[in-house]
Amino acid sequence: MKAVAAEFIHASVLVDEVATALDARPGRVYCDCTVGGGGHAWSVLDRSGPDSRLIGIDRDPTALAAAAARLAGFVDRVTLVHGAFGDIAELLAARGVQQVDGFVLDLGVSSPQLDDPDRGFSFTRPGPIDMRMDPTAPRTALDLIRELPEPELAAVLRDFGEERYHKRIARLIKQALADDRLDTTLDLAGVAVAAIPAVEQRTSKIHPATRTFQALRIAVNRELEQLERFLADFPALLAPGGRCVIISFHSLEDRLVKHAFRDLAWSSSLPPRYAADAGERIEPVCTPVTKKAVTASAAEIAHNPRARSAKLRACERTTAPYAPMRSEF
Repeated sequence: MKAVAAEFIHASVLVDEVATALDARPGRVYCDCTVGGGGHAWSVLDRSGPDSRLIGIDRDPTALAAAAARLAGFVDRVTLVHGAFGDIAELLAARGVQQVDGFVLDLGVSSPQLDDPDRGFSFTRPGPIDMRMDPTAPRTALDLIRELPEPELAAVLRDFGEERYHKRIARLIKQALADDRLDTTLDLAGVAVAAIPAVEQRTSKIHPATRTFQALRIAVNRELEQLERFLADFPALLAPGGRCVIISFHSLEDRLVKHAFRDLAWSSSLPPRYAADAGERIEPVCTPVTKKAVTASAAEIAHNPRARSAKLRACERTTAPYAPMRSEF
């Protein structure tokens, strides 16, 4: 287990900014919903004093092993849980926790996952077309490609990758699959390269397969659905005065977070008694901690290029009542 943990080396982004936005204090209970290698969790525990506690959640057992090693000095104050943050209400309830004083989410894929070709996230090195954040999950990216009809595969590339050439890429992926030419991640990347005009590839700042791999990864791991579930549930699980801090890495995630925090900060412009009669919210459920997204400094980006696209948003829970309004995800 120690050898596995040693391989999971991940530089957490915006560590100081997370701790500041969270306002970590003694005697509180915090939840790092994407604990990864434990970078943010270590900072929170270190700043919040010896009588605080932390629950760390991750879908990746390798990440949990790394977090256990990193947080060994806080062992009596840490509970690590294998699970997905979209199930946060169930995961906390199963451990008898009704509310916490702060949530941290660092969304997206981690550097160790990207760097291990056997995980299937990389389009620059050969590996299985997998892309599961949780290796125990039943469906890989290749399974998804096999199962989806071409129009639905194209829709995944369009909606989750914002890929302009989604129809052409989906068609070529299905052709490659039918011809037994889709065995590795390099095969999949080659299909994306072949589908995108050369002139666009010369002017683009990203690899031609970037959006295809992002879309399939998001779909396989149901990342946006997980985020929507969390955003619907977290206010009921956050104690008054507690804070929720979320780091996103692409516009689809950031848009969901921005809109959810905005809606939670909304309250009726009507006088209280009229608002109550109309069934409208009288006071905000959360108030913004960050007026706009916090981004990494030039120094951090130079040290860790992954931080370039990171956007941090945070809000603070009020005393207003809240009942989750979940859709069927």
